Amino acid sequence: MVTRLYTNPICLEHLTPPGHPERPDRLRAIDKVLAHEVFAPLDRAEAPMARETAVLLAHPENYARRVRDAIPAEGIARIDADTTVSPKSWEVALTAIGGAMAAVDDVFTGKADNVFVATRPPGHHAEKDRAMGFCLFNHVAIAARHAQEAHGAERVAIVDWDVHHGNGTQDIFWDDPTVLYCSTHQMPLYPGTGAASETGAGNIVNAPLPPGADGEVFRQAFEETILPRIDDFRPDLIIISAGFDAHHRDPLAELNFTEEDFGWATAELMERAGHSAGNRLVSVLEGGYDLEGLALSAAAHVGRLMKG
Repeated sequence: MVTRLYTNPICLEHLTPPGHPERPDRLRAIDKVLAHEVFAPLDRAEAPMARETAVLLAHPENYARRVRDAIPAEGIARIDADTTVSPKSWEVALTAIGGAMAAVDDVFTGKADNVFVATRPPGHHAEKDRAMGFCLFNHVAIAARHAQEAHGAERVAIVDWDVHHGNGTQDIFWDDPTVLYCSTHQMPLYPGTGAASETGAGNIVNAPLPPGADGEVFRQAFEETILPRIDDFRPDLIIISAGFDAHHRDPLAELNFTEEDFGWATAELMERAGHSAGNRLVSVLEGGYDLEGLALSAAAHVGRLMKG
C-alpha cells in the first residue's frame, strides 16, 4: 500500500489577519507531526500548481476572474467577513487545486493507493460563484470533476467530516447523480445548511449532529446513514473533505471527537474504496484550528491510510 503526501511551502504564503484561525501554523503543525519516524515510509511530493483553467471544472470563468482581480499587490484584502486574500493567494489557490488533481491522477494511474493533500486554505464552503468561510475555490469538487473528465470515473463519492457543513460542495453537485455528497457536521452552526431534508437529486446525504455530540454519535451516524449509501453507490473514487475541527479541542465548534474517531472513519472509507474503487481514495485537508488537535487528528488519519 503506497500512501502519498502532497504539500507545498507556498501554501504558507496565503496570509490572514492576526488572530485569524485559518493561519499558516496549521500546516506547520501537520508538517511537524508527520516528520516523526513512524511516517518515514510516506511517499512525499510537492503539490504542483494547476493551470488557471482547472478552476473552471467547478466554477464559472467570471467568478475565477473576480477572485484573481481581488488579489492585492500588498497587504490583505477581504472578500467577505471571514475570507481574505494576500499577494500570493492566487498561486496558493492553484497549488491547492493542483495537489488535489495530482492526487486523483496518482490513484488512477497506480502511483499511489491513497493520497493526503495537506494544503490551505480549505475549500468546501466555496460555492459555484461565491467565496466564503475561509474558502476561495472548491478543491474536492474540482478533483471529482477531474476524475470524471480525465479518468472516466462514472461515480465519485465525497465524504465530508468537517465540523461545518460543506455548503459549497453541496451547491456544486446539488442536481448531479454521478457525485454522491455525504456530510456529518454540527447543526446548528455556520453556514446554516446541511439539514437531513436537503437531498438534491437523491445524491446529497446530510447527517447533522447536535452540539456536544461525541465520537460514539459520529460513528453511529456514519454506520447508519453514510456508509450504507456509499455501499449502494459503489463509487469509482472516494474523496474525503478531511476537516479535523470536530476534535474536542477545536475552538470553533462544540463536537467532541477524538483523533481515534478520525482513524476509525478513515478505515471504514478505505474498506469501501477497496470494495468498488480499487482502493482509490484521496483526502484533502479542510478545517482544524486547534494546532494540537489538528496534528493529532492528521497523524491518526495518515497513519491509518498507510496501514492499507
